[in-house]
Amino acid sequence: QPLKNNTFYFSYDYDLTQSVQRQAQFSPEKLSEPSFKRFICSKLMDADIDASDFILPVMQGFVELENVEINNKKFVWGLITRRSRHRPGTRYFSRGIDDQGHVSNFVETEQIVLYQQSVLSYVQTRGSIPVYWAQVINLKYTPRLWIGETRKSLAAARAHFDEQIRIYGPQILVNLINKKGYELPMGQAYARTVEQLNDPRIYYTHFDFHSECSKMRWHRIQLLVDQLKDKLAEQSYTCYDVADKNLKKTQTSVVRSNCMDCLDRTNVVQSTLARYVLTLQLREIGILEPSQKLEDQENFMHSYRNAVVWADNADGVSCVYSGTGALKTDFTRTGQRTKAGALKDLQNSITRYVKNNFLDGNRQDSFDLILGNFNIQQDQPASAQKAAYTEKPLRVRVVPYILAFALFMLLTNILHPSYSGFKSYAAYFLLLLFWVSVLISGVRFALKHGDDFVQWPSLVKLPSYDNVFEVGYTEKGSMAPPELSKDELL
Repeated sequence: QPLKNNTFYFSYDYDLTQSVQRQAQFSPEKLSEPSFKRFICSKLMDADIDASDFILPVMQGFVELENVEINNKKFVWGLITRRSRHRPGTRYFSRGIDDQGHVSNFVETEQIVLYQQSVLSYVQTRGSIPVYWAQVINLKYTPRLWIGETRKSLAAARAHFDEQIRIYGPQILVNLINKKGYELPMGQAYARTVEQLNDPRIYYTHFDFHSECSKMRWHRIQLLVDQLKDKLAEQSYTCYDVADKNLKKTQTSVVRSNCMDCLDRTNVVQSTLARYVLTLQLREIGILEPSQKLEDQENFMHSYRNAVVWADNADGVSCVYSGTGALKTDFTRTGQRTKAGALKDLQNSITRYVKNNFLDGNRQDSFDLILGNFNIQQDQPASAQKAAYTEKPLRVRVVPYILAFALFMLLTNILHPSYSGFKSYAAYFLLLLFWVSVLISGVRFALKHGDDFVQWPSLVKLPSYDNVFEVGYTEKGSMAPPELSKDELL
């Protein structure tokens, strides 16, 4: 199923899995080390036998380059987005961090400009909040939230950021989740984790996207850009001279953005930050005059927003993780929020609900099989390999048919009252009431036993969060996180 999304890319003469700066800074031998293979979708790269000479690097993500023109100067502009092969999976079956420090839905996006002998790039990352957490689906629109803050999770977060700093430099963490309600415990857990790490190379800011940009006030994203301007100036970007084969500038840090899914809110913020940096880049190489703004270049902004670039990049990342296109892409495409875009978001949200609850189990199995998390043993009996697939109880298999039949009978009797055969209005309304009660009873039963109706992965079993709720938070929980001593933080 992941192969159907058309999100796998390769090149015969360019390594799509490495950024411009990494290819300029490191030798091919260095880039063959495990930490630089995060975006290669092949488990064989980790095999004991060195098969790198025989494997064409394939990555999952998004690639698009466009020929554009500003002030009669032609250049190439585009994006390369790379999705990590570590901790792969779907929206609700892959959350948070693992023991090795890998987070779910970790994505690197590189914006590239090619002009004359210059190659400029700017890299941003996104990834799930680096603590142990999960959203346990149970047919409710908002799943149960579980957060496991332990000494083990702090060690995993340290491993995550140590690797990120080694690869990208200091981290500028932009947390976009809500500061109240359901998402509040996640923000608190993230802030505590960063505070306990106490690393001067990590800068953390919490920008409540939904609150700041409520009531269609999307221009307020500029508040975040203004807050980060000094950091972005210090960070710089990559500028590579093709003729001299020399790096004129290097990007010294990275902005790591996240929301709950690292999709919709993250997409909007990343495209806004990238546009700000792109303006600086185009001014430096002489395409834009110092007083000119990128937003005033109508032809280019049409390409920036509407062509298969940032908005379609958002859709590509979202389809792999959530099963639908991204939300809020009307802002990415047009620069403003629209009612049509809100209706499209409603449609995608309903589709996500159906896919995440009833179809993503098989999709998760596909990821685990393709990326090597589940290994088929040739000497293993077929019965043992099929043992993972368990048949749902009879009551679970019957209820959907009862609900469908009750809904059919209710609609039939409403649209065609004569079909009921009753001449008395009282008897007719009692019949309607009967079918309504069957529907309500069926829905209540399904919600009460939601775990049984959800499609779960079969190849790699998920942990049983019901057994660990006492050491974490739920949406009803209020347990304080563990106090860690200085010795335990080391």
